[in-house]
Order: sequence, then structure tokens, then C-alpha cells
Amino acid sequence: MADAIKVLIVDDHQVVRRGLRTFLEVQDDIEVVGEAADGAEGVARAEELRPDVVLMDVKMPGTDGIDALRKLRELDNPARVLIVTSFTEQRTVVPALRAGAAGYVYKDVDPDALAGAIRSVHAGHILLQPEVAGVLLSQEESNSGQGRGGSLTEREREVLGLIADGRSNREIARALVLSEKTVKTHVSNILMKLDLADRTQAALWAVRHGVTG
Repeated sequence: MADAIKVLIVDDHQVVRRGLRTFLEVQDDIEVVGEAADGAEGVARAEELRPDVVLMDVKMPGTDGIDALRKLRELDNPARVLIVTSFTEQRTVVPALRAGAAGYVYKDVDPDALAGAIRSVHAGHILLQPEVAGVLLSQEESNSGQGRGGSLTEREREVLGLIADGRSNREIARALVLSEKTVKTHVSNILMKLDLADRTQAALWAVRHGVTG
């Protein structure tokens, strides 16, 4: 399983961790490398095991999932974090995505869909269930940056459209015949011009304003 996606499960409920492990261990391309019962332990284990994807609960005793996400970003840990939770409120969804989550799914997600979500975020995509995207889109309605799209260059609009399609920087670079470094620069410029915090917001902005790849 040298090429398998290495997954760390962080959840305070042992039954949930066991259930996730049991299902994921039958996937040929996914390897569960460890578990943690709270955010602090999750950060420590992520630093030790260097997983590709972390399945992170939000509400946990002590250090919760959002604080753990922020800590992982501070440590520049490369793991992609997929939130797996039962909480759908805006006050939970938005901070998690702001903290750097690559995706947000619910604990009642179909097992095969969860495996697909792990593969998707590992590939560099942003993955949101429709209800979560709706929360962010409704928040975007009040974003004062909606008239700033005119400041984007033609190339930046091309990059933004591909972000909206869920493409990673590597995929955008291939599609536009650019270096990944150049794509990263374009993404940074897009976020600055539109006054957005991250590429999730950028993707939702693009969808709302009809910018497609």
C-alpha cells in the first residue's frame, strides 16, 4: 500500500472511530495510519504520522476541531483536513472552512461517498455538501466585494473559473500551461482583489457571479 492515501481519524467517540476504520480498511487505496480522541492529540498525531488526509470532528472536549485545524496550519502541516461532523450551523461551518478545511461532510454520509470525498480532497479539490455550500452562498450575499470582479484580469478570471470547477493548482497549471508558482500568484491576486479569505470563498463567488472554467 505504498501509494495508498494515509488517513488519520480524529473523533472523541470510539464507536465512530472504529466504524470509520472498519470501512476504510477495506478500501484498496486508503490506509488508516492512526486515531486521536481530541484536537490536541490529533495535531500531535498528524505531526508524527504525516497523514495525507485527516478526518476531523468539530465538537470535541478540550481542543476542538477548529482549533486543531488552525494549529495544523500554523505548523504548516500539509495534511488535507476533511471535516466529518453532525453539526450544520453556520457558526460551525464557516469557521471550520476559514481555518483551512478542504471539505465538510456529515456523519451520515454514505460510506462510498466518504471514500470518494477522501480521494477528492487528497487530489486537491474542495468538497462541500450542498447544504454547506448553501450556507456559504447565503453569507456571500452580503459580501461587499461583489462589484470587484471587474478588477480581475482575463487570466485571473480563467483561473477563478477553474477554481470554481474544483481544480487544484496543479490541474489549473496543466490546463492553462502555466507553472504552479504562477497559478499560486494568480490565486493570491484573486483573493486580494475580491477581498476573500480563501479559495473556497473564491469558488462560491465564481459560482454566484457566473464565472466558470
